[in-house]
Amino acid sequence: MLKTFLTACRGPVLFVGRGFSSDVSVGVSKLAGFSSPTLSSEASLYVHWPYCLRRCSYCNFNKYIPRSDNQDVMSECLQRETETLLRLSHVSRVTSVFFGGGTPSLARPSTIAAVLETVARHAALSESAEVTLEVNPTPILSSKLQDFLHAGVNRFSIGVQSLQDEDLKVLGRDHTSQHALETVGEARALCPGKVSVDVMFGRPGQSIASWELELDELLSVCDDHISLYQLTLERGTQLFSQVQKGQLSVPGDDITAIMYESARKILQKRGYLQYEVSNFAKNGAISQHNMSYWKASQYIGVGPGAHGRFIPHGEGACREARTQTLEPEVWVREVQQRGHGTRRRIPLQHLGQLEEVLVMGLRLIDGITHQHWQFFSPGADLHQIFSSSCEVQDLQQRDLLILDNRGLRCSWQGLAFLDSMLPNLLLQLEEMFFVVHDRFSCVYSTVLS
Repeated sequence: MLKTFLTACRGPVLFVGRGFSSDVSVGVSKLAGFSSPTLSSEASLYVHWPYCLRRCSYCNFNKYIPRSDNQDVMSECLQRETETLLRLSHVSRVTSVFFGGGTPSLARPSTIAAVLETVARHAALSESAEVTLEVNPTPILSSKLQDFLHAGVNRFSIGVQSLQDEDLKVLGRDHTSQHALETVGEARALCPGKVSVDVMFGRPGQSIASWELELDELLSVCDDHISLYQLTLERGTQLFSQVQKGQLSVPGDDITAIMYESARKILQKRGYLQYEVSNFAKNGAISQHNMSYWKASQYIGVGPGAHGRFIPHGEGACREARTQTLEPEVWVREVQQRGHGTRRRIPLQHLGQLEEVLVMGLRLIDGITHQHWQFFSPGADLHQIFSSSCEVQDLQQRDLLILDNRGLRCSWQGLAFLDSMLPNLLLQLEEMFFVVHDRFSCVYSTVLS
């Protein structure tokens, strides 16, 4: 369940590097504008476009090479499923929209506009709401940026990945470094302050020195947001096979840790504030959509393979983890037949939801505030659950974890060990949950009624 939830956030899960000091962390809360979890009347919306022109050598996301031009059918089905799930959720306000994939910039701008119009007909979508489109920086797609802007997009997330042409070929990307730089420049001209770039480190043959030079070059043209992802070798991909056969080699964990630490220092010197494990921003350009994931707010997933978390109306007060049908052709048939392509529904019991709050919240530099935890766990606060644990006390003594009057969070150096700390923290949560289960259930039911 947790692995599925992490996948929804897009990009590899990275637990290397270090966090920020408490003074900087407090600043992030004020910058992001998040002080309490979103209520059930609000949700963000993720829209998945499953098609790509080609499959990258490292990618295991749910994406397909289109066998025919089915833009009209996809547009109609995305609109219909959006309408169905908005009605089902009874959401009255959509806080942000994210078009991901796949390569959603392959969709027609009219499709993007139609989905946004559907949202606006069934829920409040303010003109200032963040609407992000992932963009593959090819010449053909970058020429459509202005059309996407007119369609309602106001933020671009550009998959640069590398500024080394040879590396781009190894990764199976269909753009060059020049294409990437030109696309970033054009996007910044259209949406100043609202352009994010994704860049990947730990690539085959990459050195620390070349990574630092590449990052410096990227920052010379970068806007106010950047996401750093460590290359993950996924079983079943072409790149995984090449490394297994000895045809390519990737840097070891010690080298990638130095790469991350070096990048963090460079970004900090350039004025970028780290607010999450992999994300850095300046001038307040935090991704509001992704913050809704990390804050365990409701979100609706539309499109083949999309994930969602919301409370269906009329079916009790239990939030569900929902997954749409993976295969586009099957998904289309299901949407045409019954209005949506939901393949799997898992009711999130109270413990399951608290697990997600813990796992996702600790990715943030701010961690989990007492107020935030109290909304999901009125029966037991963070101190009651974690302060008596010998393992937690040990982590505190080693200056890896902080539990104080602000809440629970990783220390600066502790963020690097988050993945190894989580099993003990989840076990402690489970043990304490069942100790006070009756009190949890009673109070929680009262709050949701």
